[in-house]
Amino acid sequence: MYHGGMLDISIADQRCRLYERDKLIFETAISSAFNGVGQKKNSGCTPLGLHQIRACIGANKPENTVFIGRRPTSEIYTPELGLQFPERDWILTRILWLSGLELGKNRLANVDTMQRYIYIHGCPDSLPMGEPLSHGCIRMHNKDLLALFDLVEPGTQVMIHE
Repeated sequence: MYHGGMLDISIADQRCRLYERDKLIFETAISSAFNGVGQKKNSGCTPLGLHQIRACIGANKPENTVFIGRRPTSEIYTPELGLQFPERDWILTRILWLSGLELGKNRLANVDTMQRYIYIHGCPDSLPMGEPLSHGCIRMHNKDLLALFDLVEPGTQVMIHE
């Protein structure tokens, strides 16, 4: 288990990087919000600023486990299931639930990242990375999320910036 470090998420280049003592130890493409960046509740935007991982959800679940309300359903995502429910925003494999650390910017009132249920989560591997298409969260392909999940823990700091 990894202890410490900083997760750096760049909206401009749609990349997630994990640094340990200024050394890059993980990097992958992401997909942030289609609606751009923003802090407000119900905006569908990705919040900026300093956050921390509040909870790591889904350990030991199979890859492509489907989550609703942070709980695993009995479903395992397949392309056929995706075709059956095209309107669903698929949250798959693991969830890293974020909590804002900056009062008035991404914590409390109508800008609270945690109350907005902003996650780093898996998505169908058929979805493109490197372009903003999510509903506010940070999406990753499942294998990348599985690798990251093993490197972080609750309390790991996350900086989301343009």
